[in-house]
Amino acid sequence: MSGPTRVALALGGGGARGYAHIGVIQVLEERGYEIVDIAGSSMGAVIGGLHAAGGLDAYTAWVRPLTQREVLRLLDPSLRGPGLIRAEKVLAKVSEILDGAVIEDLPIGFTAVATDLLTGKEVWFQRGRVDVAIRASMALPSFITPVMLDGRLLADGGLLNPIPIVATAASSADLTVAVSLSEDQPASTASTWAADPDHVPIGEGSPSLAEDDPAATEDGLSLVEDALERTRRTAAHRQDRELMRTFTNWLTSSRGSTPGDDPAMPVPEDDPFGPLPAGMRTVDVMQLSLEALQRSIKRYRLASFPPDVLITIPKGVCRTLDFHRAEEMIALGREQASEALDAAG
Repeated sequence: MSGPTRVALALGGGGARGYAHIGVIQVLEERGYEIVDIAGSSMGAVIGGLHAAGGLDAYTAWVRPLTQREVLRLLDPSLRGPGLIRAEKVLAKVSEILDGAVIEDLPIGFTAVATDLLTGKEVWFQRGRVDVAIRASMALPSFITPVMLDGRLLADGGLLNPIPIVATAASSADLTVAVSLSEDQPASTASTWAADPDHVPIGEGSPSLAEDDPAATEDGLSLVEDALERTRRTAAHRQDRELMRTFTNWLTSSRGSTPGDDPAMPVPEDDPFGPLPAGMRTVDVMQLSLEALQRSIKRYRLASFPPDVLITIPKGVCRTLDFHRAEEMIALGREQASEALDAAG
């Protein structure tokens, strides 16, 4: 009797959009596929390594309830150094879940892809501690500080291999599934996912109490409690937005640009160039530059090593550092995975 379809999974990078990988893995397993090999870059390495080591459920339970305030406290801003954030607190939690796991002992094959900034070459982690491999692969330049290991300056694997399909080439899988987190086309639900889920205006959606209606009195207490909870969430949301604004101001000012500077500097009449987009910051330019580079490399890689199934997540569904939106991204990953698998037959 034939067994379940064996899948090799290539997981791309994309910051908080990487939570979608969790939803993809859930759908594959629910449909009876057996994941036998995983290769990941950046956030793909994080999710892939945790799943291969059997720790993804614990990680998912940890990230689902994280608020924006809690995420900001976990980011470890770096006032000095070659990166905006250290992410040491996040890595500490990942290391706790992995509990010293090493790649060669995992029940599922795993490769974490990093980039050696000194030689400009890919580095594949297929032996050694899983948390070390993950840390090297997730160091997005200018955002997360790189690491030195064995004389190599290691950073995000997505710089040279945004979707590491080739790292699964030796797998005995029947099917190769790749997940891209930076597609240009909008998803059918993009506007829904892009909306902030925590924003609940005070009073919106609240049923009104008819004071003279005896039936309404019975549920009056629960309705009041609901209204108080909505008020609390709204106040917390506003605090979180202020924290995020403060953090964003720090990010941009630390790199020589401050939101609120003249949004459109005067341009001499004889200057052939127009004004820059209003509100554009140094961080925005860095991210757009990296994404442009990665899109070009990704097209080449996909043409050279096309997967059997490509699952796509639009880059506009959330921002790179929106790590408080796990619930939405997991749900979107499930939706996009189901659509892609159904289409593939």
